[in-house]
Amino acid sequence: MQTVLARSPFSCSHAVNRRRFVVVRAEALEIPTGFKQIIPKGERVLVKVGQQEEKTRGGILLPISAQKRPTSGDIVSLGDGRLGDGSVRPFYLQKGQTVLYSKFGFMYQDLKLGEDEYILIREDDVIGVMPRTNAQAEDIPELQPVGDRVLVRVEDAADVTLGGVVLPDSAKERPLSGTVVRAGPGKYDKDAEGGRTKPVVQEGDRILYFKYAGDNMETPSGEKFIVLREDDILCKA
Repeated sequence: MQTVLARSPFSCSHAVNRRRFVVVRAEALEIPTGFKQIIPKGERVLVKVGQQEEKTRGGILLPISAQKRPTSGDIVSLGDGRLGDGSVRPFYLQKGQTVLYSKFGFMYQDLKLGEDEYILIREDDVIGVMPRTNAQAEDIPELQPVGDRVLVRVEDAADVTLGGVVLPDSAKERPLSGTVVRAGPGKYDKDAEGGRTKPVVQEGDRILYFKYAGDNMETPSGEKFIVLREDDILCKA
C-alpha cells in the first residue's frame, strides 16, 4: 500500500503561539503497518534522515553531549510540484541527493515507516545539497546552497578595538561579515528568465549581514560558516 500525504500534512501536528513564537509539535507520525511507501505532494520532498554522527571521519568518538540530532538525509522522492493556484513549480532538487535542512519552524513533518525515519519538508526549507551521503561537519565547505541562499565563510570577531583595547570574550560581538563561498540558483520566480531570480552576490564577494540571520555551522578544524538568504545580506563590503 502507498501513503499519500496531500495538502497540509503538518496542520494537525503543529500549533504556533504567535505572541511568544513558541512552536508545539507532536512526535514523529508513525505510518501504520501495511503501508510500504510515502508519496509527497505539492512542493514537498521526502528525505530519509541520516544516521546520527557518533564519531568523526578521523575515528574520534564524540561524547553524547556533542552528538547533534541529524539534519541531513537523502532525498527519496519529490512531490508533483503543484501549487495552490493550480500552477506547477519545477524542482531544483533531485532524487538521490543528500541535503542539509533546518528544523527551526513548523513547516515540516517527521515520519516513521518501519524502522526508517523520514522528514517531509518543502524545497524552500532545504538549506543546501551536500557532496555525499552521510554528510558530516567537515563537508560544509562543499555545500551547494538552495534557492536564494548563499554560503559564507565567517570572519572572526575582532579581539582588539581601533583604540588598541583588548576585548574579553564576553564583549566580542557576533561576526557580521564574511566572504561568499558559493551562491544558490536564486529564488523561484515563474516570470523570471529561467524561472529563477539570479543572486546579486557571487563567489568572492565580501558582505555584511543581518546579525541574527542564517544557519551557523562549524567544521572540526574550527572554520566557521553561515548560510544566509540573500535578503539578509545588508551590503557588499
